[in-house]
Amino acid sequence: MRTFDAARRRFLTYLRVECGLAPATLAAYGADLRDLAEDLGDPEPATLTARDLSNHLANLKREKEMASSSVARHLATIKVFCRWLTSEGVFEDNPADLLDQPTRWKRLPGTLSPNQVKRMLNAVRPAAAGPPLHLRDRALLELMYACGLRASEAADLDADALHPALRVLKVTGKGRRQRLVPMGEPAEAALETYMTDCRPQLVRNPPLDKGRLLLSRTGRPLERSMVWRIVKKAAADAELPGKISPHTLRHSFATHLLMGGADLRAVQEMLGHADIATTQIYTHVDKARLKDVHQRFHPRP
Repeated sequence: MRTFDAARRRFLTYLRVECGLAPATLAAYGADLRDLAEDLGDPEPATLTARDLSNHLANLKREKEMASSSVARHLATIKVFCRWLTSEGVFEDNPADLLDQPTRWKRLPGTLSPNQVKRMLNAVRPAAAGPPLHLRDRALLELMYACGLRASEAADLDADALHPALRVLKVTGKGRRQRLVPMGEPAEAALETYMTDCRPQLVRNPPLDKGRLLLSRTGRPLERSMVWRIVKKAAADAELPGKISPHTLRHSFATHLLMGGADLRAVQEMLGHADIATTQIYTHVDKARLKDVHQRFHPRP
């Protein structure tokens, strides 16, 4: 692995084959490493030093004016890459171990109120002609809110993801980890209507669906970018303020569960977080609920 590009390609293959990372995650790692190679003049991996890596991160902040969160993501990529290089015998001492993780304020995720979610779902309207894609879009939005799905998870749902007897959805998340998430009657009804009245019209002969649940107009699996467009269009049609994304529905799912009294561990499992520390960004909701309980029931609130 004398060239940086060869090392980068082998590293990405390792992440895809051995770690099972999603295509979007692989693309982010690849882009970060291309930035590193461009900034340092395509160095040989064995020549990388902690000073090189530190200067690169400083350049991202100073010259490219990246947000602290983006610089932190680049640092995470560098640390994983250098750890892999060390395991491959390129380094005896990992230079990335000398890099400090920047301290960042965690921004609370934006959420919608239950009424805003309802307006967004009801904003989906039939088109003038063609297949009833509004049934697909309604099913997509219902599933994302009912199960807290990421955009990539919604796009990757298998056609047999629904277990009707248990009323749960089988979801494949980051690292190809699978989880079962309960779903309510509205989401189940929207999905059944889509499967009966829309999906058969989208399936082509020979099939192009690759066994996926949600299909495009051409019969191919719905792409992640289209999931974003459907969400943003529904939010615009509902005249909701601010920037609404698939993650807004996911954040709303978690927030509304906690506001209703759900346990943080249960929300962690439904979101598919490997570490509860990731879920703890939602504890602001739990604390607000506890404060309300204290004021209502303590003899001296």
